[in-house]
Amino acid sequence: MNIRPSLWQDLPAMTALYNHYILTSPCTFDIEPYSVETRAPWFEKFDGVRWQCLVAEKSGVLLAYACSGEFKPKAAYRTSVEVSIYVAGTEHRRGIARSLYASLFNSLTGNGVHRAYAGITLPNDASVALHREFGFHDAGFYREVGNKFGRFWDVLWMERPIDAAHVALPPG
Repeated sequence: MNIRPSLWQDLPAMTALYNHYILTSPCTFDIEPYSVETRAPWFEKFDGVRWQCLVAEKSGVLLAYACSGEFKPKAAYRTSVEVSIYVAGTEHRRGIARSLYASLFNSLTGNGVHRAYAGITLPNDASVALHREFGFHDAGFYREVGNKFGRFWDVLWMERPIDAAHVALPPG
């Protein structure tokens, strides 16, 4: 498996992966699938510094991606990022998410990022456990904040510091 910064040619595979979650999961509150063209503005925001997007691939096939992006648009939030990760359904429980997140957090260190935040639609024990492995702690809880698939969903917000020492891959 190779982990590297995303490239424009990854966008079709990234869009397809994300669209799968739009159509089948409450983990994203997007409801309508994207085309590559409508997803491009999101991709253009990655600056390779605070806002990054890394992909995991094997033999030229995209397995997953992890990103840091804008937490909130107001200037005082510029040292905070929101992180997310999406893994192809056939690739769960293979250590890909752990490797991607380790790479992402390592690359954010020293780039002016103070805190990372992640919003996790509940229930999602695997995502909560992954984030706890990387030092995330509960920051807040939004009850019934999203409505998708005919029901309301809660979101747990978690946070972790980034400006600490180099982030190592957690044991296990």
